[in-house]
Amino acid sequence: MYEEHPLFEKPADENAAIWRYLDFTKLVSLLDRQALFFARADKMPDPFEGSYSKANVRLRPDVYKDWPKEDFDKMMTSAAYASREIRRFTFLNCWHISENESAAMWKLNLKTDEGVAIRSTFQQLADSLKMYAEQRVYIGKIKYINYDTEWLPEGNTFYPFLYKRESFKHECELRAVIQTLPIVDGAIDYRQPSPALGAYVPVDVNLLVERVYVSPTAPAWFRELVGSVVTRYGLDKEVVRSELGDDPVY
Repeated sequence: MYEEHPLFEKPADENAAIWRYLDFTKLVSLLDRQALFFARADKMPDPFEGSYSKANVRLRPDVYKDWPKEDFDKMMTSAAYASREIRRFTFLNCWHISENESAAMWKLNLKTDEGVAIRSTFQQLADSLKMYAEQRVYIGKIKYINYDTEWLPEGNTFYPFLYKRESFKHECELRAVIQTLPIVDGAIDYRQPSPALGAYVPVDVNLLVERVYVSPTAPAWFRELVGSVVTRYGLDKEVVRSELGDDPVY
């Protein structure tokens, strides 16, 4: 279930609006499974997911200067291996923080005109996960830094999944994270298999969804289809056409 965590920064307003832009099949999957999909971190589009910054590599000799060289070299080798492998056991579900729709997010997240956006809030997301999820789920805002010059905190396996490069700042991302370390005989064993693509986490969809928006470029028949599907699955929420599709006034 959802739990607070000191490394995960909540929005200042827990009722801040959040958005998830989906193609139609993913909406149907959400309604049919009554579950959110958490993608495996190493399957995300950004190859830097779970990595440290170049500044970390450059500054580590100074940060750990009191360590014996042999111990430092051993730690760097094992840490690099663990950082790569732990991505297979870390699962992410991403939202866009904004009071309003984002034209950029519509374009970036959808490959066709037949898409939707789910509007929710941080609190609704947290509450919907509290209801059913067996795994511990943590939720927080992503921090954006310059990976060439800025130090990314170390010492906790969550840190690399709470930072992204500044070039992704437009995403204003809120991220839900599950991390299931492969423990065997009391020790972490990264040789263990992991889910192929990710994991489905049960949620209370009626609690999660505030409203469903249909793409501003979608045809009228698609809005009718979305409304029909939403009703069929018992989701008692309004389906509206994106305000970005309104006609201009002169």
